[in-house]
Amino acid sequence: MRGSIIKRYKNSYTIVLNLGIDPQGKRKQQWLSVKGTKKEAEKRLSELLHQLDTGTFMRPSKTTLVEYLEKWLSDYAKPNLSPRGFERYAGIIRKHLIPDMGSITLTQLRPEHLQKHYTARLNDGLSARTVRYHHAVIHKALQTAVKWGLVSRNVADGVDMPRARRNEMQTWDEDEIARFLETAKDSPYYALFYTALYTGMRRSELLGFKWGDVDFTMSQVYVNRSLHHLKDGSYVFTQPKSTRSRRTIALSPSAILTLRNHYEKQKLERAMLGISLKDDDLVFSQLDGKPLRPNTVTRAWTMLAGRAGVKVIRLHDARHTHASLMLKQGVHPKIVQERLGHASIQMTLDTYSHVAPGLQQAAAEGFDRLLNRKAENEAVDKVWLAIR
Repeated sequence: MRGSIIKRYKNSYTIVLNLGIDPQGKRKQQWLSVKGTKKEAEKRLSELLHQLDTGTFMRPSKTTLVEYLEKWLSDYAKPNLSPRGFERYAGIIRKHLIPDMGSITLTQLRPEHLQKHYTARLNDGLSARTVRYHHAVIHKALQTAVKWGLVSRNVADGVDMPRARRNEMQTWDEDEIARFLETAKDSPYYALFYTALYTGMRRSELLGFKWGDVDFTMSQVYVNRSLHHLKDGSYVFTQPKSTRSRRTIALSPSAILTLRNHYEKQKLERAMLGISLKDDDLVFSQLDGKPLRPNTVTRAWTMLAGRAGVKVIRLHDARHTHASLMLKQGVHPKIVQERLGHASIQMTLDTYSHVAPGLQQAAAEGFDRLLNRKAENEAVDKVWLAIR
């Protein structure tokens, strides 16, 4: 037999692989632990036998971290992550994790190795938030190693992550929005920035936005994709971050009018170039229809904010501004969650907890008015009864 399965404990099995005979005539075997059901162990055995057949099998006892991480990037990360996500993971692994710990054997990796790496990177000046990204990447990679039976536990579970300081959220009020949009009126990005402030869409969603996603009749837009600019200069469309991110956003009359004017202007510009405007064309693009560079859009936002004389906030803070103003005017958090595409209402409430004191005060005052009104009505009823 090329491989067999031995039950050890409840939901724990050992896979025994027969790797042939060594030069001394001794039988070579590889034992690997698998947690889960017998069916999962059989599936893992089948995968390992396939690796043996194709020459891609890695012996855990001899595999270094660099060998494993490169294999993990090609076999797991590339097929399962978005192109931009894979780029980020590969960058962290090749620039930071491999140079620091790549020579360590996978089975000899210990929590203290990771803790030492995190401390060194903090001392080099990386933020706690960035180092937490390093932890997230190595934790995910090692979790896969556990599933593949290469290690028995995820040593990243035994490491204390540095605490990330939460940056104070920056938003605009109504006057600042008005001043910014007035300044941006003659900018080629006016409609883009207007839509950002009036919908709370992410930059990547705005740049991947197509005319077929706009419903002028119902005054709403559909968020169906994101656009990302990779380091090699290419552009890729990706699916929304989650099922909640694929959403419908209702537009105010002024927002749908701004998009209508932008459509007519773009249609005229394309006609002058001898090109017809189609539903599959990007809403916000260069004159020839090519995608806008994300960094160029962000720089234009910053420049216009400075020119308008308002505090300079990030383009992503247009999303926070939209949500904060909606909550302050009494819109139910569930509606705000749906507009932003958050996975849960808890995420919305946690993100905008700074608005909560104002909401609570308004709710308390409303409750007071309700009871006072009831008391007043009862007093009036008593008077009428007395008169009768």
